[in-house]
Amino acid sequence: MRPMRRYFFVIPPFLLLACGLLGAFAYNLPPIHERLSWRVANLRAEIRYALNPPEQEVFLPQEQQDLIEAIVQATLQALTPVAQVKIESTQTANAATPAATQPGSTATPIPSPTSTITPTPIPDRVELTGIVHEYQKFNNCGPANLSMALSYWDWDGDQFVTRDYLRPSHAIDDKNVNPYEMVDFVESRTDLSAIWRVGGDLELLKRLVAAGFPVVIEKGLQKPEEYWLGHYEIISGYDEASSRFFVYDSFIGPDTSWPISYAEVEEFWRHFNNVYVVIYPAERQAEVMSILGPHADPIYNFQYAADLALEQATSFTGRDQFFAWYNRGTNLVYLEDYEAAAQAYDAAFALYAAIPEGEQRPWRMLWYQTGPYPAYYYTGRYQDVINLAYTTLVNVDKPVLEETYYWRGMAKEALGDRDGAMEDLRRAADLNPRSTGVLDQLRLLGVEYP
Repeated sequence: MRPMRRYFFVIPPFLLLACGLLGAFAYNLPPIHERLSWRVANLRAEIRYALNPPEQEVFLPQEQQDLIEAIVQATLQALTPVAQVKIESTQTANAATPAATQPGSTATPIPSPTSTITPTPIPDRVELTGIVHEYQKFNNCGPANLSMALSYWDWDGDQFVTRDYLRPSHAIDDKNVNPYEMVDFVESRTDLSAIWRVGGDLELLKRLVAAGFPVVIEKGLQKPEEYWLGHYEIISGYDEASSRFFVYDSFIGPDTSWPISYAEVEEFWRHFNNVYVVIYPAERQAEVMSILGPHADPIYNFQYAADLALEQATSFTGRDQFFAWYNRGTNLVYLEDYEAAAQAYDAAFALYAAIPEGEQRPWRMLWYQTGPYPAYYYTGRYQDVINLAYTTLVNVDKPVLEETYYWRGMAKEALGDRDGAMEDLRRAADLNPRSTGVLDQLRLLGVEYP
């Protein structure tokens, strides 16, 4: 009996190469890429985070000898009035050299936010209609919520239109859209007006909604057994009987309002300095400003929010205390009081190391809120800028985060590393070609971009 012959089918190498090229081509087709890219990105991130747990990366300011003492110093500094300076309503990456203040100057007394406003009774329940819901595409929370908010005012567009402007060259990988960028879009690409402020509260949300203005807020999001991250949603109504807001959420909400408790909004909104964006027709600007009261003035608003954060920092504990000190620093950056801001951030980072590892640590913080960079830069703490940038970038699966590259480039230049500065600034420009601050800095270095 002859032995049975075994036949093996050998796939020619050129066929394997052709299949690979065909698969790559198909993957990059927009309809397929839109559906699969986020799954690939998530898988890559999960593998990376499993091998290098991101919550274990801890930034400690190099130039602060005693971080516990920093908390005491920051508290004492916070109790000293600071000079009020003009605030430019531009993005952090475009910040100019800090304005000079006179030694010994004191702040103009700021009235209580309730002293100039007579509260108007509002209904027990309001639910605005007319918002067109969109489920966000990958990393498209900001653009999706902006387009939903605009739809209330009959704007004819979607999250792809807003994304093309807000995330011009890295639509999939950009980690955050800032509130002031949303305002820029509204002011430059629509017939509507918009304003962003910080330090909001639940009563303000109710007053705005009762007057017919949906409110976009940025907040923390803590999904079960997952790391903390940032998120936008739209406050579209409230119900006093159940103590709930109605929100449109691009991640979880259908095309009807989604109820969420007052307590949950209050807790997670604080993670982002209680920031909010209001969109309105230009002819209704006086109405919006009347509702905002003294908070229509940005200097008043930032100072109020800084004082509020200080109060919270001395009463909260744990992660909430970390967010309070961080908010304190952010508001002082807006006020260009960089020394006090740096001390507040020192206090926040000192507390960060004591937050339990795992889902509790907000290690993505610098993806969204980049205030520590200018605070340390404008106080001459260039190595801290570089170290913080490294800690931030090591936990990102791709070389994104334009603001981080911008500030690291600025710090490298200050330390005499011209080549390193140009490399980082070019990368920031690649990520956001519209950033005038980055382009101006490149020109100062003799680099024409592109």
